[in-house]
Amino acid sequence: MSDQASGNGFPLKDYLGFDLVEEEPGRVVATMEVAERHLSPNGTVHGGVLFTLVDTAMGKATMGVVAEGRTCASIELSARYLRPVGTGRLVAEVTVLRAGRRVVHLEGRVRCEGDDRPVAVMTGSFAVIDP
Repeated sequence: MSDQASGNGFPLKDYLGFDLVEEEPGRVVATMEVAERHLSPNGTVHGGVLFTLVDTAMGKATMGVVAEGRTCASIELSARYLRPVGTGRLVAEVTVLRAGRRVVHLEGRVRCEGDDRPVAVMTGSFAVIDP
């Protein structure tokens, strides 16, 4: 797997400051400490930051279930933002729901560390790309 596909050497991930850990093939946990650069003008984490956190974790989860040499790309994501958050550590848990030959379907949930109530829930589909 290339550094880009594995989440290493990905400048946006580095800028936003989140970590990705593959718990098992098809399951990834992403964490991020909320900083000022993540906030919208009203003082809450910008929806685009949450979206990027989950989208990137979904890509890593997809790469964990596709054959060596293949890559992936997001083709559809749906986000539902449930409550605002302005401080703390965010935890996004992503799971592959179904891994087909051409499309992988996933689900992601974001919460604040130490709180089981979701901040956002997302579903997504990723295309599996042959070399």
